[in-house]
Amino acid sequence: ISNGYPTRVVCSSPLPAPAARNARFPSTLTATATHERPKFGGWVNQNRMDRVKTGMTQASYNIDIRQPRTLVWLAVFLIAVIGTGALIGTQTAPGAWYAGLEKPPFNPPNWVFGPVWFTLYVMIAIAAPASVAMALWAGQMVLNWVWSPAFFAAENLWLAMIIIVPMLAAILAFIVNVWPRDRVSALLFVPYAAWVSFATVLNLSLLVLNT
Repeated sequence: ISNGYPTRVVCSSPLPAPAARNARFPSTLTATATHERPKFGGWVNQNRMDRVKTGMTQASYNIDIRQPRTLVWLAVFLIAVIGTGALIGTQTAPGAWYAGLEKPPFNPPNWVFGPVWFTLYVMIAIAAPASVAMALWAGQMVLNWVWSPAFFAAENLWLAMIIIVPMLAAILAFIVNVWPRDRVSALLFVPYAAWVSFATVLNLSLLVLNT
């Protein structure tokens, strides 16, 4: 068992089977481990060739978007992310409290938030199935969903600031983590990181101006 998933290990030796049983352990023994582990974008085959002597490891990650399982998971993520975001957005729309806040000159009009977040949620959902860093993805998503209630419903600028800073950190960590292995998911998160960076500055500005 490797990483909690079934693994088949095949050991090869240059010696015939009878001789191999009586010989010393060969120094050039090579072990090939192949295991399958479930991913949100479908089953991903990960093949590793581990050389016992050198410790060299080669890994490949392949996700086929033509697989029905991948398309199903993509649909699930799109519905979950966009649906939850839309539900939270309708329940925490800017009201009289937000309208009465003193705002910085770069504060965007209210109509901008809806289209921007819809577009970002689509990109976030697409990035999830191919992700190799689901813990970071899930962490930033939870923080994303609780920020609006903290800001607009609880009307607490301090609490919103406490939430948005680690959210931005998780987004940046996700990009750094997946960049070497999943460039598409990393690039999909770049506009998201830019917008949340702007939102962090805006949150801080509102906090300073209204404290």
